[in-house]
Amino acid sequence: MYAIIETGGKQYRVAEGSICKVEKLPAETGAEVIFEKVLAVKNENGMQVGTPYVEGAKVSARVLSHGKGKKVIVFKYKPKKNYRKKQGHRQPFTQVVIQGIELPAG
Repeated sequence: MYAIIETGGKQYRVAEGSICKVEKLPAETGAEVIFEKVLAVKNENGMQVGTPYVEGAKVSARVLSHGKGKKVIVFKYKPKKNYRKKQGHRQPFTQVVIQGIELPAG
C-alpha cells in the first residue's frame, strides 16, 4: 500500500515505514504530523485517485530530524563586463518516517 501526498509544493510517493525528506515543516523533532493533501492511494482494492485530493484520506508521520541539503552554488557572470557574483544556498528539509495511511470507511 502506498500513497502520493503533496507538501511544500512537491509530491512524494510514500509507503508505511518509509523515510523521506520533505520541505521544512514547523514541527518539533519527535512530533507527529498529518498530511491531509493525499492525491492518490494504491491498496489491495485498487487505485483511488482524488479530484484533486482523496476525501477523508490521511497520512500520519513522525518527525525524525531537521537539516540542510547539499550546497548549491549560484554563479552569475557577464562576459567582458567584469561582473561576477557567487552565492551559495542550502535548502532546509525535514526528515519524516511514515507511520500510517488512513482511508475513509466505505
